Amino acid sequence: MSQRTDQSTPPPRRNRYITPQGEQALREELRYLWKEKRPEVTQAVREAAALGDRSENAEYIYGKKQLREIDRRVRFLSKRLDELTVVDRLPDDRNKVFFGAWVTIEHEDGDEQCYRLVGPDEFDLGRGYLSINSPMARALIGKRLDDEVGVRTPDGWQTVVVTAIRYEEPTQDA
Repeated sequence: MSQRTDQSTPPPRRNRYITPQGEQALREELRYLWKEKRPEVTQAVREAAALGDRSENAEYIYGKKQLREIDRRVRFLSKRLDELTVVDRLPDDRNKVFFGAWVTIEHEDGDEQCYRLVGPDEFDLGRGYLSINSPMARALIGKRLDDEVGVRTPDGWQTVVVTAIRYEEPTQDA
């Protein structure tokens, strides 16, 4: 019998890059969950269990569910932090768009937007953090000031112009 090896659709790869600030945020979340939240929920479950019948004890059931969710997130964060590559130095050519850059783009209607290209673990459009995996970020990589960029978005095909590129100096945490 032959073994089927369908490699036409590889499993989705997650980008492994992260900014130092993003890594710090994930480490802080892990520390909070493990050192503060989990002990707090464990104590609440212990107190709820002491009340007697666990099968109809909503506090106990909810607390156990919370513990499972916390443990799942702790396992994910621990594994993810081990696989990440922190990009903590600036590129040699700062006139091009690379990971970590703040990029200002101008749309055809004159609207401007500023994004920082970050890893998928730290994207937050509310803060202007655009995932490096997004179509817009992939289209911007390697571009220079005044380059015109075409990209397919959920709203259709868009053309934007790169109007500014800047990088932040990495900070050394004490």
